[in-house]
Order: sequence, then C-alpha cells, then structure tokens
Amino acid sequence: MTITIIGHGYVGLVTACVFADFGNHVWVIGHTKEKIARLKSGDPIIYEPGLKELLQKNIQAKRISFTLDYEKAIPESEIIFITVGTPPKETGEADLTAVIEVARNIGKNLKSKFTVVSCKSTVPVGTNKKIEVIINRHKSKQVNFSVASCPEFLREGTGISDTINSDRVVIGSDNKKAIEKLIELHKPINGKRVVTNLASAEMIKYASNVFLANKISFANLISFYCEKTGANVNEVLTGVGLDERIGKRFLNPGLGYGGSCLPKDVKAFLDIGKKFSVDIQLLTAIENINTKAQENFLEKILKYSPGKKVAIWGLSFKPNTDDVRFAPSVFLIEKLLENGFQINSYDQEATDNIKKIFANKISYSKDPYQTVNKVDALIIITEWNEFKQIDLNKVKKLMKNPTIFDGRNIYDPSDLRKMGFKYYSVGRT
Repeated sequence: MTITIIGHGYVGLVTACVFADFGNHVWVIGHTKEKIARLKSGDPIIYEPGLKELLQKNIQAKRISFTLDYEKAIPESEIIFITVGTPPKETGEADLTAVIEVARNIGKNLKSKFTVVSCKSTVPVGTNKKIEVIINRHKSKQVNFSVASCPEFLREGTGISDTINSDRVVIGSDNKKAIEKLIELHKPINGKRVVTNLASAEMIKYASNVFLANKISFANLISFYCEKTGANVNEVLTGVGLDERIGKRFLNPGLGYGGSCLPKDVKAFLDIGKKFSVDIQLLTAIENINTKAQENFLEKILKYSPGKKVAIWGLSFKPNTDDVRFAPSVFLIEKLLENGFQINSYDQEATDNIKKIFANKISYSKDPYQTVNKVDALIIITEWNEFKQIDLNKVKKLMKNPTIFDGRNIYDPSDLRKMGFKYYSVGRT
C-alpha cells in the first residue's frame, strides 16, 4: 500500500518507519524545511531506541519519503494518518488547531479514488466527525473518502516494539470498506482487533491513558501513607500487584507521570467531563496527587539538603527518551532555582531539550561523575539504566556532602546508609 503520515513526532515517525519496514511506501508530511531536510538525511530528530537505524534502512530501500507538499503525497495514498499534536489549552481542552488545518489540506488534495483518513492523534469524541465535515467542505465532488479512528498505544522509549507487538489494534469507523483497508494494513501487527464506531475508538484512547495515570497516582498515594506509617512502598505495591485483577505494571511510586500523553489527556478528559456534566472528582484527584508527589519530593530537598549546590541525574520524563514535556525535572528545577539552588545536570539524551527551557540558568555535564563533583546533594529524577549499578563509592568521594534524594527508588536504603550516604527516597524510611 501507499500511505501518508502527517506529522513526524514520536507517534508519526515511528508509525511511518514500521509500516515502511513492512514493505509499504510511506509518505511523511512535515511543516518545516529544516526538519524535512534532516529526516531525508536519516536524522530522526527525536531520540527513540532503534529509530535511527530503522529510518535509515527504509530510506535506503526507498520505502519512505519526506515532503512539505500535500499535493505530492495525498493523491496517491490509500490511507492517510493524522498524527499531529493536540496540546492542552489553558482550560485543559485539547487544542485541535493543527488537526483542523491538516483536514483542510487533505480535503483540497484528495483525488477520486477511495481514501481512508484516520486520526491517530488523541482527540476528543466527535473530532473525526469534524474532520469529515471539513474535508467535505474542501474536496471536489468526485472524491470518495471515509474517516476512521485508529488510536496509537505506543510508549516513548519502546515505541517500535509497542507498535509491532501491540496488545490491541483499535479501528473505529462506520464504513465497512475503510475497516477492511485498515485491517489489511495492520495484518503484520500483533494484538487483538477491536472494531468499533468512531466515538468508541476515540474514547478507548482517553480511557486507557487516564486509567494508567490513575494507577501511577494511586501508587504515589500509597507512598504518602507509607512515609507516615513506616511501611515500605515497594513491598506494599509488590504485594498489591501480584493480584491478577490489579497487575504490577504502572504501580511505581516516584515523581508522578509526565510526557506528552498522560498529563494532557487527563486535562482533556477533565474538560470533556465538564462539558458533558459527568462527575470529575476522580480525575481531579488523579491530577492533584500527581502534583503532590512532586511537591513532597521538593519539600524533602528543601528541608534536608545540606547545601544549595546540587547535581541532577535525569531530565527526561522517563528513561529511553529525550522528551521533557511535563517532565518532573522542569518543575523541580524551576522551584530549586527560585530557592537559590545552583544546579549541575546530566542526562544522556535530554540535555538539548532542557537547554531550550533553562539555557544558562543551570549547568550541564557530559557524564554522571562530573555532575556530582563537589556538590552538596545528588537528586535522581529519571531512572536511566546507567545509574543503577554506577560506582557509588566514587560518587561519594566526589561529593562535598554524600546526600542522595532518589525520586525513583533505584537504590536500597540500607545499602546506601551503610556506605555513609544520607539517603531519601519515596515511600520508604
């Protein structure tokens, strides 16, 4: 098949490379000359494990093409995926500006053959119907198309494997031919097929992300209880997660959720609930607990740090990505700077993105040991693998005061204290 992906972020580019690798010809439409030029050269722009290699392989095989021009890609495509961003407005409502603009451009460039236009962007219920109206408004009379909702469920850091080995493939449409085309395209993808109407497919994506956010916030709520009672949150949640009805995934206490999906989707779902007069108490609690997890950690640093020169390990919102959108590091750095802290930071992939926010307000190191030299405390925000078995004796010798604030519970408290560290983690005493 020939397909078009509009957008080349974490969802768009991963999806494009995976489908190209299956033997399809894939067009990717972007909006800036500089980024399109970089993509054509084999530079994926974003960091995602394995993506650079997959991109370069399919460029060489001439299965993937990049363009700014809708008129090149749209007419020859059987399926078009919209993967542009839907960031939150100040109200929490999803900003559909990019989606609407893309829909206009699709409508203007569709030709007479049947085309499926499927939205992979996370959008409120009813958005695909709006896309249909906009395309109809701009298309020529002979054009035959159908809209569909085909949400993605990939996680940054494991995007390629998540796309290929999905738990499910959700296809929402009211058109039998569109459903058949999407089922055909997804044949190489693992996972149960869930065929629904448009509204249900749109709702599945939001409901999934909000439920995951709920599990993370629940884990952090339990950590609050554990710190007050002397219980060990890791032991508690291990015991809880072994229940098959609950499961252990996403039951990880720490600094809360971040990234481009969960924060904005919880906000958008809150907004949807308000519009339809649905009870939003649970959603409000999820958001409040997530904020409180970061605030509690900040309070520990402000109370127990022996000085104001600190090191930070990890800037991305999670390991194996360079994404700092809604990352706990942004909140903590802002607050620490407000309190007069001097910060030296290290992250193996996210430094360039954090520089766009803080510039020279903080310092940046090229390795974790350099970061801790003569600091009063080390703050761990992202659990990159390289931190898990690092030489802590060397770290201790380099530090002015051997104090660690571990926001991801990657070390054993008793081991660290035996080594002579003052050690503060989450939900453990």
